[in-house]
Amino acid sequence: MNLLKLTIGACALACLISSNLAYSLDCSTVNEYPNWTAKNWSGQFDHANTGDLMHYQNKLYKANWWTKAIPGSNQSWQYQGTCSDPTTPKEGAYDKHGKLAVCGTKLCNKNNQPVQLRGMSSHGLQWYGLNTCLTEQSLDVLAYDWQADILRISLYVQEGGYETDPVGFTAQVNTLIAMASDRGMYALVDWHQLSPGDPNHNTELAKQFFTDIVTHNKHRDNVLYDIANEPNNVAWLGIRDYASEIIPVIRSIKNDAIVLVGTHGWATFGASDGGTLQEVIDNPIPFGNIMYTFHFYAASHLEFYRTRLDSASDVLPVFVTEWGSQKYTGDGDNDFISTQSYIDLMKRKKISWTNWNYSDDMRSGAVWQQGTCRTSNFSDSQLKEAGSWVKQQILLGR
Repeated sequence: MNLLKLTIGACALACLISSNLAYSLDCSTVNEYPNWTAKNWSGQFDHANTGDLMHYQNKLYKANWWTKAIPGSNQSWQYQGTCSDPTTPKEGAYDKHGKLAVCGTKLCNKNNQPVQLRGMSSHGLQWYGLNTCLTEQSLDVLAYDWQADILRISLYVQEGGYETDPVGFTAQVNTLIAMASDRGMYALVDWHQLSPGDPNHNTELAKQFFTDIVTHNKHRDNVLYDIANEPNNVAWLGIRDYASEIIPVIRSIKNDAIVLVGTHGWATFGASDGGTLQEVIDNPIPFGNIMYTFHFYAASHLEFYRTRLDSASDVLPVFVTEWGSQKYTGDGDNDFISTQSYIDLMKRKKISWTNWNYSDDMRSGAVWQQGTCRTSNFSDSQLKEAGSWVKQQILLGR
């Protein structure tokens, strides 16, 4: 006998859907696939009607229209969240690892043991930020379904970013830090300076931003700060001079904050501009609790770049804050063979990483298909090829 369990009252259902907080739903009140919610002309339960809720593989879905498809298998279903006992708190990465610190060439947990964080980077907040691709629901998916450790919050400085609205973008970053923290994730604040590539161009803006953002979050131990995304057309010593001005601003407010610094050649230790790793080794950042960033796009950056990452991480603490399986444009075909070589290297050496990017941008490097953020249908059926692949890399070994 097919028992119809979908008897949630109209008010309760409306509140559930409008809140987007389906992770607190007790799914015992909702039909589990293939226990369909609606009858056909002969009286057999064989489909769902528009608005019906069903759960499958511990995930809750709402039917967008009449459907006989398996929940989550196509666009006829909208993902609502994970079924769970609301009285049981979820353990996130911060709950597990606690306050981090740099120990030698590694990122270490509260017990001084090396850890590898795996997570996602946002796209630019001015395009795909708060209430677009970064919502209560999408971050629930990232934290609980993907089990990501960390969210990189990419605040562009130019290109319609911070310099156009310092107060508004600072507030948005603070909100996103709180949202990541509420879900047990680490938050990596990315000062996404890119063009012009010399971070010294934005020194005064950076001082103001980091003063405001660190002051607001100084009570949090799960926030990391990247002060220079992809420096380019600037020598390493120029980056080092900039870092020597910005790090004291942060440390005067939170003296043990972990600070990340981009390296020359678009964060490649000089691999992309003819520079060398030795420049950094000979002139390191003169502060403790520092990590150096490396970026790669696996279809463009092959063995020469992997060797540079391998060599750098032998002698310096490195965090791969941005990578993709495509070309350096973040677009094009995925090269999963080259990417897997990077993944294996980072796993072996416990190099933490965040993938670019958690949005529905048209490029192949964005994990969601176009239109996903508008419809809030953050289900696996909406993932692009790269999105499905990187989700599995994050989940590996969980």
